[in-house]
This record gives sequence, structure tokens and C-alpha cells, in this order.
Amino acid sequence: MPSAVDIFSGSGGVTQGLRRARWKVLAACDNDDAVAATYIANHPKTRFVKGDITEDATIDELAAKVGRKKVDLLIICAPCQPFSSQNRSRGADHREQLIVRALAAVERLNPTTVFFENVPLLASAAYRPILDAVRSRLSELGYSLSEPLVRDAANYGVPQRRRRCIMFAARSKAAVDAFVANDRHTATKSVWQAIGDLPALEAGQSDPSDALHRARHHQPIAIERLRHIPADGGSRSSLPAHLELACHVGKKSSFSDVYGRMGWSGQAPTLTTGCDDLTRGRFAHPEQHRAISLREAARLQSFPDDYAFKGRGKQIATQIGNAVPPDMISAFDQAFRAALKAQAAYEA
Repeated sequence: MPSAVDIFSGSGGVTQGLRRARWKVLAACDNDDAVAATYIANHPKTRFVKGDITEDATIDELAAKVGRKKVDLLIICAPCQPFSSQNRSRGADHREQLIVRALAAVERLNPTTVFFENVPLLASAAYRPILDAVRSRLSELGYSLSEPLVRDAANYGVPQRRRRCIMFAARSKAAVDAFVANDRHTATKSVWQAIGDLPALEAGQSDPSDALHRARHHQPIAIERLRHIPADGGSRSSLPAHLELACHVGKKSSFSDVYGRMGWSGQAPTLTTGCDDLTRGRFAHPEQHRAISLREAARLQSFPDDYAFKGRGKQIATQIGNAVPPDMISAFDQAFRAALKAQAAYEA
């Protein structure tokens, strides 16, 4: 069974995907209390380090948890907010350097391969200096790094359009090439397939058998707006003039997804930390007059129903919105293993 270490683990989406594909996750690391509670509750056999990966003490503890075990794959999913198009501090956000600082874990753990995941803007010219720094440091450590590859989680069995930048590093170019050559799409999954069987809810209502399947309370004006938005993909462009938000008047194309409904037959839009809020994106249920529940959000991120999220509602929404979809990671299993096989052949 191949082994992995998961840093910037969040609530454990990467670990869940790897475990589903029969990997052993030796250790994980994050610095947030709420995600630590969720991770530990779901992955009790993985040794968890709560700490800042940029601090030597955290690297020391992580290395101690791994011990002498071989690490086949190190996953680095640094926070994506610094590279988000919505970040007004882009270029001056110190978190942009986290992906570079995290390479201290590569030096210490000496993994056979390394996988990076982040938002597509990381592959843009604006962040080329950061990627050049990553490539240069990895080269010093003896690794080859792929070019940034933009991939959509919807092509890997996740019922959500979620474009991501991925990169893969290994101790030989042959292993990197093997990963890229074996990166294959899987069958798509629709919103209906993901959440169509869940009990209907009205705003403010909860499913007594599922604490996560609860609908946010909405003001009467929000419900009235939703009643005018067509089911199965409708948008706020259908609102009569008296129900338009003042800030949207005359701006049909600005923030057009606000109050929008998901469509049953396609995939959900990219879920964010505001995934259960009508005012934060196209997060209205396809036909019910409410935002999606946290259970529906978790399913659209491909988490199983028995995954236990810890914390308050907003903390859980943040954990779900920030997660790497487990099914996307599982879908890379063939490519990961092909790279390890190519590396072994190179070293033979």
C-alpha cells in the first residue's frame, strides 16, 4: 500500500480521497482548530500535527510522526485565497509564499513524488516568480516539476465545476511524464445524482435524521425573490423590477450568479466558503426556495454522508468550501501509481 503525507490538510478531503484509493496516509498537518477537530474525527489512524508548516518546530514534529517510514507522495494544497481573483491584496499577501515555504517539508521528508493543488490563477503570468521559485528549490532538492496544469474537478467524477491548477514533481522526469500520461478523465456526475434523493426542506427547516441537512433561514423578501426565479438553473435576471436589489439595478451582468439556482442535469458551480448563502453565488437549490444545505454542499464536494464535520455552521461551510474534493484525488490514483512505477524503473 503506497504512503502519503497531507500538509495544509484542511478538513481532510485529500486524505479521504487517498484512503478511498487504498493509500496509507502517515501524517497530516494544518493550523486551524476547527479543521483539526474534523480531520482527527474522520482519520484517527493518521498522525495529525496542528501547527504552522512554515515553522521549524512544526516540520520537526511532522518528521517525528513519519519516523523512518518511506513517503511515496507528499501533497501540498496551500491556501488558495492568496491567488484568488477575489483577493484584493494579490501581490501583497504574505500567504503567497506559503507554497515556497512548504518545500521545507519536501527537504525533510524526502518524498518520492510531490503533488500541488491550487486555483488556476497560480498558473498565470502574475505568479510566475512564485512558480519559478518553487521550480528552482525543487531542482536544488533533486526533483523535476511539471508545468502548471489546469484541470476541472467535474471531469474527475465530482458534481461541481471546479477548475484547479495542479503540478507534479518527482525525482525523475520519467515519473513526471508518467503522471501526466496517466491523468485520465472519469464519468461525470450531475447535481441530481448527488443530491436529488435528499428530503425536501423549506427555509429554516432541518432534517431530523441528518444534522447537516438543514436549510438556512431566509427573510421573506429573499423567499419572494426565489419564487420568481425559474427552477433548474434560473437566475436573478427573471426578477421583476420591484424585487431587484438596489445594487443590481441596471447591472444584469454583474454578480449574475447571486440568487441563481443550480441546474439538475449539469454540475454545481465552484463551491466557496459561502456555499450556503444565496448572496454569495449560484447556491440556490434547483427547485426549492432556499440555499443549499451543508449536507448538499458536502455531497457536491464528494464527501460521504458519514463524514463528520466539527464546529459551528459557518466553520463547517468554510471547511466544505475550502476542501479538495475527495473524488478528484481518488481519480488521480492511477497517475500517482504510474509515476511511482516509473520512478522505481528509473532507479533500478
